[in-house]
Amino acid sequence: MRIQALTLLSALAFVNAQKLNNRHLNVAHRRQATSASSSASAPAAAAATSPPVSSAPPPAASSTTTSASVPAAAPPASSSASVGSTTTGSASASAVTTPTSTGPPPLATGTDIPALANITLGMPTHAPLPPATTYPVGATPPVSGAPVLPTTFVFRSGDWPAQDKVPDTSSPQVAEWMKELDGFNIPNINPTVDGSCVGDPAAAADAQNRGWWTCGGWTRSTDITSCPDKGTWGVSFDDGPSFYSANLLNYLDQKKISATFFVVGSRVIERPAVLIEEYMAGHEISVHTWSHRPLTSLTTPQIVAELGWTRKAIKNVLGVAPTTMRPPYGDIDDRVRAISLAMGMVPIMWTRTPSGGVFDTNDWRVAGGQVNGTDSFNTFETILTNATGMDHGFIVLQHDLFEITVDLAIGYTLNAALTHNPPFNLLPIGQCSKIPTSNLYLESNKNASFPATNHTGGGVDIDGNGKTDTKSGAASSSSSSAFGHQVPLLFALVLSGSALIFGLF
Repeated sequence: MRIQALTLLSALAFVNAQKLNNRHLNVAHRRQATSASSSASAPAAAAATSPPVSSAPPPAASSTTTSASVPAAAPPASSSASVGSTTTGSASASAVTTPTSTGPPPLATGTDIPALANITLGMPTHAPLPPATTYPVGATPPVSGAPVLPTTFVFRSGDWPAQDKVPDTSSPQVAEWMKELDGFNIPNINPTVDGSCVGDPAAAADAQNRGWWTCGGWTRSTDITSCPDKGTWGVSFDDGPSFYSANLLNYLDQKKISATFFVVGSRVIERPAVLIEEYMAGHEISVHTWSHRPLTSLTTPQIVAELGWTRKAIKNVLGVAPTTMRPPYGDIDDRVRAISLAMGMVPIMWTRTPSGGVFDTNDWRVAGGQVNGTDSFNTFETILTNATGMDHGFIVLQHDLFEITVDLAIGYTLNAALTHNPPFNLLPIGQCSKIPTSNLYLESNKNASFPATNHTGGGVDIDGNGKTDTKSGAASSSSSSAFGHQVPLLFALVLSGSALIFGLF
């Protein structure tokens, strides 16, 4: 029965991945159609670059490079903004040791990364690697002040929302997390139709007032959009952990590169061992929602559920809760920002130039069959050209959900960055933003002002069981680094309802 159950779950995961990829592509098409129609109401960087769609990762129909190669258990996803990047339930006796992860189906294998022109939907695949290291319960993470690794995560279906679907908002957990918004002024902005400019012309026309990133690239002073130092590359990967994340981790280890991983809750409960390896290897972990939907299209309780369940999944696996997040497809407005900040998560985007250039490798388009590897790399070379002329650093959007996107990263884009003249300094986003690593997690945060103490309980109820289980700022009363000077203003603005400062990058 167990084998049959896992087989069924794998089949369902495969179907979900297909649907997610299609949604992602549909969003991309909608945003492209909008770039012309909404340009009048939005600043330089418009809609075409940030396709929202639903819960899929870099859009694509295949996880590695063919739809057949999509790992059976790789549900939907998580890509990010300019391209998309992925209940409740009371505990139940139905338990499965692993959610939907039985490994990718047997396919043609290869040992080398293909030539750029051959990296395309339908290419042969190579076998994914297992995590390189198994860490015991109680292992000490490389984060000062962080707790040791918790008890081994065991998936029980009744404990979690359905994967890759917006969680039910009537659960007791969501009711508890909604209390985190008490005392904060959440703007009364109606949800968009589908997170795209073409899908909601009225919202697109009001994008500047809404602070809507999707339509025009509008940001606020509380968003992290670039690295301050010239020549610094903020390395990030969205939508995992996936079957091919371990391949990427091996490469990053060989090259001594650290990155920020924006993880989808539905993937975290599938592949906890991969998430642990990312964290224990010194990479930064951040929230990328539960089902990878465009957040501006959701209600306030739905946004809280998306963030809350993902935060809980990460906490259960790693023992820490991130203080940052990235909205799928970069789809964020002032309502989404206020909710994220009230829940103690600072939004991290990727870089846009004043002229509208977006630091998106378009790797998800390759996985979606829209372009091939050569096209994607040409886009990447444009990014390098733009970066060289900037007086500050930048953050690049890439994905680790599909084999295609991982191949592009380890075979081409990261190598090009390492060999570029002048050389780029590749760093995870927290580090490039001069934020102490300990401040990236609630449990180890040494900044007394970040995140704001919840008005109703003096802390955060991450488990959603009605009991405060995590308090921030207890380790030190000193205010350090980027969050030190940014957060007091950030929360003052949220509390007062004042308009945040515009910043278009």
